[in-house]
Amino acid sequence: MLEGIAYVLSTGIGWAKLPRQRGYGSGWTCWRRTREWQQAGVFDRLHQAVLDRLGQQGRLDRSHAGAAS
Repeated sequence: MLEGIAYVLSTGIGWAKLPRQRGYGSGWTCWRRTREWQQAGVFDRLHQAVLDRLGQQGRLDRSHAGAAS
């Protein structure tokens, strides 16, 4: 499911055109999960977790970041 969501978001294709033969499942199911997860804050928490991990590893370049924190 997550791979299907990533595929749609990275390619820009429509949800209905998500290729089932690649094992992504239904485009509409992926769309519903995306909406539910967004409303539940899943993507915000995932983004913060990635930033935290990169920061701990010294792999986060904040030189181009804004002045907010």
